[in-house]
Amino acid sequence: MSTFNVPTKNEVSENNQAIFNQLEKGLGFVPNLYASFAHSKTALGNFLAFGNSKTSFSAKEKEVINLAVSQVNECIYCLSAHTAIGKMNGFSEDQILELRTGNAPFNEKLDALAKFARSVAINRGAATEEVIEDFYSVGYTKGSLADAILLIGEITITNYFHRTTEVPVDFPVAQPLVLTTI
Repeated sequence: MSTFNVPTKNEVSENNQAIFNQLEKGLGFVPNLYASFAHSKTALGNFLAFGNSKTSFSAKEKEVINLAVSQVNECIYCLSAHTAIGKMNGFSEDQILELRTGNAPFNEKLDALAKFARSVAINRGAATEEVIEDFYSVGYTKGSLADAILLIGEITITNYFHRTTEVPVDFPVAQPLVLTTI
């Protein structure tokens, strides 16, 4: 059991209190993971600035990366949060489960992106040549590759933070991924 508490608004710096107010206004609540970053006077603001930066990827494409990488890193918090966000972005429960395996057979471009994100995460940055070629063959560019690596880094930060702190999941908990072998 984690001893890493989730601070309340009254327990964080004034700057973080202002960020909590913005999150409450925009999301309706402050996710426990974000609140826990607020133990630091700077981590929450820095992370949100990074996470809210511009990218060439759509919201759906970002969720493809988030789900594939969070599964590799076995982060139940991020899998739960991004399952909910993935549904808000139009993915079905079955599609989300496929994305978590690093596959999107329902869409060729998203499939290449899911495979790329999974390969980068599994191989600690060294995606296979085949996966990179497939990524480019569906229309992604070298700029897309740079943006994808940044998004993989962003979700890896939250995956590692939760795996270390084990703060309570405050989203509907994602169902376990059951892989069958023959």
